[in-house]
Amino acid sequence: MSLDFRSGTQLVFDFARGAEVDVSLAPVERPVVAPSVAPSTVTGTASASRIGTRRRPSLAALRSKAPQIADAPRPPRGIDHERPSQRRFDAIVLEMLSRHPLRVKRWRNTLSGIAVLRIYRDGREDRSIEAPYPTSALRLAIFLHEVGHHVLGLGVHRPRCLEEYLAWRFAIDRLAEFGVDTEGPVARRFDRSMRYAVAKAMRRGLRRLPAELAAFVS
Repeated sequence: MSLDFRSGTQLVFDFARGAEVDVSLAPVERPVVAPSVAPSTVTGTASASRIGTRRRPSLAALRSKAPQIADAPRPPRGIDHERPSQRRFDAIVLEMLSRHPLRVKRWRNTLSGIAVLRIYRDGREDRSIEAPYPTSALRLAIFLHEVGHHVLGLGVHRPRCLEEYLAWRFAIDRLAEFGVDTEGPVARRFDRSMRYAVAKAMRRGLRRLPAELAAFVS
């Protein structure tokens, strides 16, 4: 399965009343749909409780247990928020959104994300992200990566690939802080994403590569 390792940020300015101009710094495409949770299997006419198979919670029960997140849509359907690992991910989402002044515009069904800073004529700023709802270490890393763009400052670090690197370091450091595995899928995504970003920058004529990115030159 191929993955799109790009991440995106946007700066949006409103210099004219009622008008907005989008300045896109990087696209985010190529959705990868996360696998759904497989239902429990019941053999013959025996009930799930009789054969020792855990009965899958109803969608209504799952929705009632979903965390209430300020400035964010409800988590997607079908997530078992009673699982210990999921309760841990839910708590991290709540903590990160309480730490930093930003909102979640949409929970994506794909392994992609975007951070958006909207600056209005009167000086108001609206910081938002789109990301997959964390149900695994990789999805949590992508969520934290987009949070990192806002924490570090959109467009502050140049070249663009350096900002991507710093956002990934922010995400990986937070995973370690929360005791979440940073190896396996997370490490592979980080490496491939950075190799893509560095190669793209060099194709576009980057003359001086920051020392932190030398390891990602293919």
